Amino acid sequence: MVKLTKIYTRGGDKGQTSLGNGARVAKDDARVEAYGDVDELNAIVGVARLHTSELPDADAMLSRIQNDLFDLGADLCTPEEENPKYPPLRIVQDQVNRLEAEIDSLNSELSTLNSFILPGGSAASAHLHHARTVCRRAERRMVSLSEIENINSISISYINRLSDFLFVIGRYLNGKGTKDVLWVPGANR
Repeated sequence: MVKLTKIYTRGGDKGQTSLGNGARVAKDDARVEAYGDVDELNAIVGVARLHTSELPDADAMLSRIQNDLFDLGADLCTPEEENPKYPPLRIVQDQVNRLEAEIDSLNSELSTLNSFILPGGSAASAHLHHARTVCRRAERRMVSLSEIENINSISISYINRLSDFLFVIGRYLNGKGTKDVLWVPGANR
């Protein structure tokens, strides 16, 4: 269990931060950028949840995802190493499988999609489309990180599947797709 008794430490005043294994790195390190984007994504999902209280199943899914995003942040902030002092928290395949099952369940209730979607519709949906774009950025950062350091490959599967989930649940919260805002190509020429 995490216990925070002091919020500021002054340890980052010179532009460095500590990773999960205690190593010090620059605050703009690729690893810090990756888990920073995951943190931003979590905050946006939290804002979307302000608009899902009347849909307990959707809110419960988003609550689980917020917890998973903290797991993902912990995974990313702890470099892979042999014989670590403490076993690090890692994203596992069951978390990816759960997302896939939820995507399939939600998608089975959606109207057929005949166009690309513009972010909008309900407040929850608009925030979830915003979350999806930040999720894609986090995924790009994680892929970039994986090109220079070893990271948990399941974490990339998770973030990739999460962007799909956010798209589907965004549609679900737009009247199961009936209130999606559709793109009309060339409409304003």
